[in-house]
Amino acid sequence: MVELFEQSLQANNRQSSKGNQLKWKNGDTWYKADYTGYEGLAEYMVSHLLQKSTLSGEEFVIYDPEEIKYKTVRFTGAQSRDFLKDDWQIITLERLFQNYFGESLNKAIYGIADHKERLKFIVNQVERVTGLKDFGVYMNKLFTIDAFFLNEDRHTHNIAVLMNQQGEFSYCPIFDHGAGLLADTTMDYPMGEDVYELMKNAKSKTICPDFDEQLDISEELYGSHLKFDFTKKDVKRLSEKAAIYSAEEISRVENIIYSQMNKYKYLF
Repeated sequence: MVELFEQSLQANNRQSSKGNQLKWKNGDTWYKADYTGYEGLAEYMVSHLLQKSTLSGEEFVIYDPEEIKYKTVRFTGAQSRDFLKDDWQIITLERLFQNYFGESLNKAIYGIADHKERLKFIVNQVERVTGLKDFGVYMNKLFTIDAFFLNEDRHTHNIAVLMNQQGEFSYCPIFDHGAGLLADTTMDYPMGEDVYELMKNAKSKTICPDFDEQLDISEELYGSHLKFDFTKKDVKRLSEKAAIYSAEEISRVENIIYSQMNKYKYLF
């Protein structure tokens, strides 16, 4: 357990449809307290399973479960290392679009009727502004992760690039999986209900509400660029190290992942 203090508390500038978690930065480590359920467990399981994928270690952020004491309250949550170096900063796609065009990217996307054209618009505009190549490949990787782990919070405030003081851009490591694996047990996905029925209600947010449609469109336009190589034993091994969460929460997360492994066999 780590004890954190008010001077380490950080303002949350990246909006979330689920609300804003308490976040602290202590040295070069970030801490996030669970807000609606077991977000920290989701962050941990997703990021560590990505270690057994075709992603390189620089392409994603690793999270570990952490019990946090703040004032008189104890939270479950997650910790991660600060990946920003030198003068680089995170720029969300929403902020990027606002800075360059003076309008909301999210509104611009949903002003386009065709879902495939929405993704093409995102990719083309980001490449145009940043000079980055193959942003469609990056989006396919995001959509693959989000479809498999049911991350419902991948909107334009939650996809980002990196920018330095010279105005140069780079790819941002993939972060923030806390809205995955039906982690919101407070409102949307209460514990004790049929997990397989609940999974049917999970909706994506980037270009449409259907995870599989998003993934299919990205694969059609830009190809398939992420494969997994983990087993049920790997899932069990990871869950055994998340003892700050209840057995019921851990069991539910395991069952979701096993179900998705069966559904997305072609990704292995």
